[in-house]
Amino acid sequence: MTTSAALTTDQARTRLHELTVVDVRTPGEYAGGHLPGALNVPLDQIQRALPDLRDAAERGDVLVVCASGARSENACRILAEHGVPAATLTGGTGAWAADGHELHRPQGSPRATWGMERQVRLTAGVIVLLGLLLGLVVHPAFQLLSAGIAGGLVFSALTNTCGMAAILAKLPHNRPRAADLDNTLTALRNR
Repeated sequence: MTTSAALTTDQARTRLHELTVVDVRTPGEYAGGHLPGALNVPLDQIQRALPDLRDAAERGDVLVVCASGARSENACRILAEHGVPAATLTGGTGAWAADGHELHRPQGSPRATWGMERQVRLTAGVIVLLGLLLGLVVHPAFQLLSAGIAGGLVFSALTNTCGMAAILAKLPHNRPRAADLDNTLTALRNR
């Protein structure tokens, strides 16, 4: 695969047995349902996993997956910068499930958290409402909070990045436990 490769859900399904699938969503999102055999290496942990991902890519093709495709594209870009070829799943796990393909959920895993996109929408909405309310009740300058979030959303759309998601990914419920990531990297080495 080339670094800019993308597989459709049907292409990925037929090749699933020969791919190393890396899910770059948060552990909570991963627990909510992932491609069969996918290993969870959150996007903010890709640098730590580089040696193991490079080894996996030398043994076979790597498919990077997220909820919609944006984070996996970012992960593929990071991997490409380090000489690791990988492909992304077009439309992510959302497209996988929409096409009727099975999602696995780990038994005994912690309760699934909301997807990152949903967490961002809630946080942005709360801050906008809070800015408007405080602007009416306390001082009009608080409306700048709402304007700041609006500007951030426009920037996010134009750059296909999300600073708020990066911040929310640092919250404890979105972070992998060190032992979980170590186990994932061990499983990646043993593939």
